[in-house]
Amino acid sequence: MAYPQPLTPEDNLAAAKKLLNLPHIVVICGSTRFMTEMNEADLRETKAAKIVVKPGIHMKSPHELSSDPAEAEALKARLSPLHRAKIRLADKVLVVGDYIGDSTRAEIAYARSLGKPLQFTHPDVGPCP
Repeated sequence: MAYPQPLTPEDNLAAAKKLLNLPHIVVICGSTRFMTEMNEADLRETKAAKIVVKPGIHMKSPHELSSDPAEAEALKARLSPLHRAKIRLADKVLVVGDYIGDSTRAEIAYARSLGKPLQFTHPDVGPCP
């Protein structure tokens, strides 16, 4: 007698999102130098009735959170796993900007490893290997 395979956490999340009738969730990735473009993408995706998550802190912009270099590095280290959690939660990854640095490249690789669909605002810079 064959037994059903237990559901993975990803399967459980997908089932819960469906059961709750949640709209599609889009995560915005890219260099924070493109925060203006990220905000525009957020507006477009929200207008299309999607839930949008994106970086919430611009580490290169002057702010008390990034004034102390040691604290800024510690904060950056905490933000990377948080953004990966946003990628796990999302139904689609939208990569914003005409430049892809190491952090964004790692996020793209992570999204691909999860089988997340990717969309690029500048297709000439993506998809990268």
